[in-house]
Amino acid sequence: MNKRILETLEFNQVKQQIAQYLVTAQGQEELRDLLPVTDPQVITAWLEETADGMKIQRLRGGIPVPKIENIRPHMKRIEIGADLNGVELAQVSRVLSTTNEVKRFLDDLHDSEIEFQRLYDWEEQLTTLPELSRRLKEAIDEDGRVTDDASPELRTIRGNIRRSEQTIRETLDNIVRGNNARYLSDAIVTMRNERYVIPVKQEYRGIFGGVVHDQSSSGQTLFIEPRQIVELNNRLRQHQIAERNEISRILSELSAELVPYRKDILHNAYVIGKFDFMNGKARFAKELKAIVPAISAENHVIFKQARHPLINQEKVVANDILIGEDYQAVVITGPNTGGKTITLKTLGLLQLMGQSGLPIPVDEESQMGIFKEIFADIGDEQSIEQSLSTFSSHMTNIVAILDKVDSESLVLFDELGAGTDPQEGAALAIAILDEIGAKSAYVMATTHYPELKVYGYNRPKTVNASMEFDVDTLSPTYRLLIGVPGRSNAFEISKRLGLSSHVIDAAKQIMDGESQDLNDMIADLENRRKMAETEYLEVRQYVNEAQRVHKELQDAYSYFFEEREKELAKARQKANQIVEEAKEESDKVIADIRKMQLTGGQGRVKEHELIDAKTRLSDLHQEENHLQKNKVLKKAKQAKKLKAGDEVLVTSYGQRGELIKQTSNGQWEVQLGILKMKVDEEDIQSVAPVKEPVQRIVNTVRSADSSHVSNQLDLRGKRYEEALNEVDQYLDAAILAGYPQVTIVHGKGTGALRQGIIDYLKNHRSVKSYEFAPANQGGNGATIVKFK
Repeated sequence: MNKRILETLEFNQVKQQIAQYLVTAQGQEELRDLLPVTDPQVITAWLEETADGMKIQRLRGGIPVPKIENIRPHMKRIEIGADLNGVELAQVSRVLSTTNEVKRFLDDLHDSEIEFQRLYDWEEQLTTLPELSRRLKEAIDEDGRVTDDASPELRTIRGNIRRSEQTIRETLDNIVRGNNARYLSDAIVTMRNERYVIPVKQEYRGIFGGVVHDQSSSGQTLFIEPRQIVELNNRLRQHQIAERNEISRILSELSAELVPYRKDILHNAYVIGKFDFMNGKARFAKELKAIVPAISAENHVIFKQARHPLINQEKVVANDILIGEDYQAVVITGPNTGGKTITLKTLGLLQLMGQSGLPIPVDEESQMGIFKEIFADIGDEQSIEQSLSTFSSHMTNIVAILDKVDSESLVLFDELGAGTDPQEGAALAIAILDEIGAKSAYVMATTHYPELKVYGYNRPKTVNASMEFDVDTLSPTYRLLIGVPGRSNAFEISKRLGLSSHVIDAAKQIMDGESQDLNDMIADLENRRKMAETEYLEVRQYVNEAQRVHKELQDAYSYFFEEREKELAKARQKANQIVEEAKEESDKVIADIRKMQLTGGQGRVKEHELIDAKTRLSDLHQEENHLQKNKVLKKAKQAKKLKAGDEVLVTSYGQRGELIKQTSNGQWEVQLGILKMKVDEEDIQSVAPVKEPVQRIVNTVRSADSSHVSNQLDLRGKRYEEALNEVDQYLDAAILAGYPQVTIVHGKGTGALRQGIIDYLKNHRSVKSYEFAPANQGGNGATIVKFK
């Protein structure tokens, strides 16, 4: 596609509107490189991605993509052996974490059986690297700072730094608040040259000894490092140097870990950019109320209620723009400032947007073509430097267009033939349109020449059009009228403005008779068009009423069908109940007969006869509900019913239990007696709770000495998952042993294990309460658990 058309139709301004909705550098790059293409397969794929983005925007508010910087330079640097800094590693970490989040989000959509055309294909190209992602998130925070968890050595060094700083501050606080405070300019502790100092009055510089690091601008204050803290500052400096060295080592180590996965990480960033671009196009479509058009294999362009995307959507006038099916040439006439040029630009720009995979602001059931080239001669391109007049500049452009145009081209002419003698200009315009028509190209042209109004009637595959003008308000309506040529409104306007009738009549007599006849014909066409519009609106009302009645009948039929199915289901259920009762009775009889046979009866009843009888009884059973096999309905029904605390039947084990909580991947944690198990939702059926018979409760006290279970569990040094597993088993054993309370020792540490155990105890059905141990028994390093 020629670049000239992109500038003429302001395609880049549309891209700028989309850019405001993008959050990733890769998405911005996708938009920058976006150009209209002519390959139908590529256009179809792009439009399908746009449709997927609009669907996911409507259902879930879009794909969760955060702001992501360009990591391509980072990957290039580690490829040549360089190390990344903390900020760069944080940006890479964000790509990996976003990959995991997007993958989970799309997997959830897939589990919900929501269909997309291209979205899942892109999802399959994402590569999750959980270990690498975990390592980066553990070592680098979002701002690029290396955390204490990056290495044990770094944690130790930073602990030493904090202790050194505390010692120095305490020492200096004693100085500035003691008897020596009168020697200071201000009772504060500050820093110079990365060392702690105090501000001392110049005349007392010898009181504290030590090193002078700086002085005030007036020279009255010296910033002195007292001799008491020189050694402490030296030690702090050593720790800070050790910290820098350890951070450099960690950054180098993390950079090396990225090297084997650099291509996967880059491709993940590319796919995330695609998702961001899909989000941006969807938000752009929502703002403009745009749609994804169909593609016409015959290049029939039908833009219903088309709107120019760069005009305020609340003010723009929508028009039906049609070309290709019934006519290949459209000649638009009418007054200036009536909207002819905007109509040309709207057709060309929407076609460019469609061939770029963008949504276009038209109504449903619109369709676009695919053109190898779109040419336009729009606007005044007069050049002073090249000494070209308006006519010459237009004709130079038209000559270039005629050399390149073919049957797969769309040509837009604004004021064709203008800028020269009207008679010659009209003749040239007709000849140019004939030349383009001979090459079977599509053309839309605007003109003032009355000769072209007749041209629209005489040429096949050509139609006249005009921009409507309201004589009553003396203003254009900006509505495109296909099939009606524009006419001069000079006489009507002059009459409304007060020009004498005899002057107007004289003008009409002077005017050429054929021109007057043409204007009369146009006026008659306009009247017929208005009558047709009135009849259309009346017919449209009847059609809408018929559609409403049809929908009501469809709803009534659906209701009747559902009610019939419900009644049939009730009948089958009742029949099955009767059959079950009969079957139970027959089972008893058959059991008695078999018992008699086995204990020495004469054996008149054969074993196979018993089996046949039982089979015939079972065949009486009817299917109650054929929808039970529908996995989607079954899943939705169970999701609606099941909740924590419900009694359920685990079908795979044939055991009753109680739901504790729902876990990921469609599973529930179920309490089966003293066991806790994770069970798939498909294997769970909700059942009514069993009424326990009233019985006398006898309290039995089990001696703790008789149990081999300790009343204390020590988890120090254990991994998180291992520790929680031991807590789960230990509490079950302690409850069976009859302990009223136990102690869990988890240590202080980072607090992660302690918090995990507290979260677990919150949801345990047998735990009455829990609290940290007294200070002399471990404090918040141990938790005392009391049972119900």
